[in-house]
Amino acid sequence: MKKSKIFTQIGIVVAIVVILNLISDALYFRLDFTEDRRYTLSDATKNILEDLEDVITVQAYFTKDLPPQLAYVRKDLQDQLIEYEDRSNGNIVFEFINPNESEELKQEAFQNGIAPVSINVVENDQRQQLQAFMGVVFKSGERTEVIPLIQPGAAMEYDLTTSIKKLAIADKPKVGMIQGYGEPSFQAFPQLLQQLSVLYDVEPFNIRDTTIVPSFYRSLIWVSPADTIAPYDFVKLDNYLNQGGNIFLAYSNVKGDLQTSLLSRADNIGLAGWIAQKGVTPGDQFIIDAQCASVTVQQRSGFFTINSQVEFPYFPQVNNFADHPTTSGLEAIVLPFVNALNITGQDTTISINPLIFSSEVSGLQMPPIYVDIQRKWAERDFVQPEQIIAASIEGIGDAGGKMIIISNGQFIVNGEGQQVQQLSPDNVNFASNAVDWLSDDTGLIDLRTKGVTSRPLDPVEDGTKNIIKYGNVFAPIFLILVYALVRRSNNARKRQKWAQENYS
Repeated sequence: MKKSKIFTQIGIVVAIVVILNLISDALYFRLDFTEDRRYTLSDATKNILEDLEDVITVQAYFTKDLPPQLAYVRKDLQDQLIEYEDRSNGNIVFEFINPNESEELKQEAFQNGIAPVSINVVENDQRQQLQAFMGVVFKSGERTEVIPLIQPGAAMEYDLTTSIKKLAIADKPKVGMIQGYGEPSFQAFPQLLQQLSVLYDVEPFNIRDTTIVPSFYRSLIWVSPADTIAPYDFVKLDNYLNQGGNIFLAYSNVKGDLQTSLLSRADNIGLAGWIAQKGVTPGDQFIIDAQCASVTVQQRSGFFTINSQVEFPYFPQVNNFADHPTTSGLEAIVLPFVNALNITGQDTTISINPLIFSSEVSGLQMPPIYVDIQRKWAERDFVQPEQIIAASIEGIGDAGGKMIIISNGQFIVNGEGQQVQQLSPDNVNFASNAVDWLSDDTGLIDLRTKGVTSRPLDPVEDGTKNIIKYGNVFAPIFLILVYALVRRSNNARKRQKWAQENYS
């Protein structure tokens, strides 16, 4: 081959490589085979990025050369930010900063709200602790949003997009949380308020102190009223709904007290009758469900107290959801002491749709009931499956007001003081999704629940469990024996054939 031809071919290869690099730099893309599409930007994120009017600077304070189990987080974040930059037409500008390089950069990270986490690394056959920074700061003018820690294994799109959305929103729509009738205080909902604060200005609204419900409230949240409600306050709410208002109502028509072990009907405060006028009648029986959460039981053993977990059917753990934006991506909600809802509406102008059901192994119990934690439950206790727990109502009044009703008020209450408890993420996600749907869906519902966190096994009978267990033990042994017999038979056949060939 002539030298000129060799140089020509080399030049063509180099040109192809350069062109491919230029194209790949301009048309960045990834193939996403994950079930929850965690590496594919949602439509909500695309719309938010494309609508940006001001430049947002993103500073990722990330330690360089992280251990392999954390290094992928930095790479995933970088890939995500590249897509954000491309989609925003240059309104997202990012840089990575390694605070471990100098004390000045460490102080800068601290001042921006990024603190290091301690991780164990092995260097030169010795275990050491590394102070690793894994946080992100968003800046637009004088406004700042901070993600102190990018959680390994979590889908990061929601955190990134909501931080950008906070900076992009000038005036947040208002959402009112009704107070005045013995509801949990406004401070008893930190998880819910934190999520809603991304898009809304949530404030307490004492319905007893006003003659009307202000129309500027995009929606109202009403959780667990306990006192008798004045009829004229129901009139205010009806007028609000008839003018196109929206209400998320979390209320249980039954009540349980584990301290006294007594389960009973809730006091008649007038709310159940008002709900029934909308076409949904709250039942007065407890839902019990074999698919349930556990409670901690203390038992004395000599001088020791032993804590054990006991399944408690009065705390259904539901994962039977209708196909609806409010339940999109949810995996499991825990609902302590819940009653069924019965759809009784006859008005064809109003649309009522169930959203959440109990499992196929659920039932009903009429109060009063004295709880026996150690009770042995039988199949005959769970013969009333798929009870309705939550429903949506659309088309109320001429302006088409909407409601979402769930027959439990404690599932989104963290509490206060010494009684604060951490809630299941999907409990808060459902309430946030409901407010989003009622307040004109912004598209962040799908993002909020993006990521698989729970994969419970389907329940199987004891006989099937034994078959699976012993099958896993003996099946490999059986297969090895079969393989040995087949191989032995083949070898014997080969030896016989060789012997016959030698004699012939």
